[in-house]
Amino acid sequence: MPTKKDNEDERFVRINALMEEYRVNHENLEHYIRNIHPGMREGRDRARQGADGPRKHMNSARRSRTMARRKFRSALLLLVTAACGSRDTLTSPSATPTPIRRVVVLGDSLAVSPSIEDSFPSQLQARVEAQRLRWTVVNAGVNGDTTVDGLRRLDPLLTSDAGVLVVELGANDGLKGVAVSTIEQNLLAIVQRARERNVRPLLCGMETPPTYGLDYSVAFHFIFPTLAQQQSVPLVPFLLAGVALAPDLNGSDLVHPNAAGARRIAETVWTYLGPMLQN
Repeated sequence: MPTKKDNEDERFVRINALMEEYRVNHENLEHYIRNIHPGMREGRDRARQGADGPRKHMNSARRSRTMARRKFRSALLLLVTAACGSRDTLTSPSATPTPIRRVVVLGDSLAVSPSIEDSFPSQLQARVEAQRLRWTVVNAGVNGDTTVDGLRRLDPLLTSDAGVLVVELGANDGLKGVAVSTIEQNLLAIVQRARERNVRPLLCGMETPPTYGLDYSVAFHFIFPTLAQQQSVPLVPFLLAGVALAPDLNGSDLVHPNAAGARRIAETVWTYLGPMLQN
């Protein structure tokens, strides 16, 4: 770590180099002289009219040059004095960069398909980098997780640098026929716990097939918009919009997205996440 003496030595080396540059660079000197004393050039031009010109013009030019150089040296001395009097002028950064915050994606297998590298959270990270935002996306997706699983492992994810929590859970609950009221309670607890840690939640809506009857599918559908409205939480209406059951956007099971499907999901999520990262 540089000492006080090291900083002072570095400062004086730079100052001496600056003074030497002005001393030896005649063109720069003449430029500054002309700016400081515009009348000097007129006197110099009159002096160069020839040896037969009036001597008083030559004397006037000499006096003008002498006065201009004195003013230049005075200005340079003020610059050096100011630099010596301020320790931060040459050594300290002009501004402290904004700290990088984290976007945590709390999800299931949809968040890690087709792989961590090609998943939709990775695509979100690419968008963050493209826009040079001071955020980083953390993929906290786990295969097979339900809402209660996400709730159990939530606390360690809500670190002090976490700013946004993308809640991508519920699909496995629907496939297992978990009671709608239980899903609601778990998602509500996740939202409330995030807010207690000053982390803004973004809820991702899901749908479920009528494996347990049409009434269950309808009730499942309304879990997400109802919770979002009651808690004033931003909502991605349907995470898999345009992707669900599309052969060219899913793997062979027509359930988990391929790389193209993950990019489409990221596009859907970014519509709602992007503005949150700008604030």
